[in-house]
Amino acid sequence: MEDSGPITALLRLAAAGDPSASSDLIDLVYRELRQQAQLLLRKEKSAHSLQPTALVHEAFMQVIGYERMDWRARAQFFAIAATQMRRILVDHARGRNAVRRGGGVPPLSLSEGLGLSTENDTDVLAVHEALEDLEGLDPRAAKGVTLRFFGGFSSPEIAAILGVSTRTVEGDWAMARVWLRQALATR
Repeated sequence: MEDSGPITALLRLAAAGDPSASSDLIDLVYRELRQQAQLLLRKEKSAHSLQPTALVHEAFMQVIGYERMDWRARAQFFAIAATQMRRILVDHARGRNAVRRGGGVPPLSLSEGLGLSTENDTDVLAVHEALEDLEGLDPRAAKGVTLRFFGGFSSPEIAAILGVSTRTVEGDWAMARVWLRQALATR
């Protein structure tokens, strides 16, 4: 499936190091790449921080940088460009999710009130995920943490709700704090 059209010819020249070929190539393929980017971004959240133009430019620079690529057809270029756009979107999403989970931020401290805030999405998501794991190990302790963190209840109030002693709630809390500290440090 060899193609000797202008796009393939420019791809070959760009891969060979011709600086003007890249510029000429973007003029030929920009509209189609932008349509691909718009289709991909329609599937993302409306407030996505990547715009089609930025996605096209980043993908184009990566694709055109394939020095040893044996460009055979226009379709090959667009398939690789689409794959690169998808990778860029995935990397972007991973970065957003890492930030949401506290990426690059020191581990969260767990004081008496967990040292966390329900106003902070990062804290809420991280605690929620950790609590799901804790539920599998100790459902009562997880329920106590949920009541304390999300409900704002004190130890005596939690004891009354769970039908256990305050001492039991405080023991569960001590264990859960240590367990959560370790769980949140790895997220």
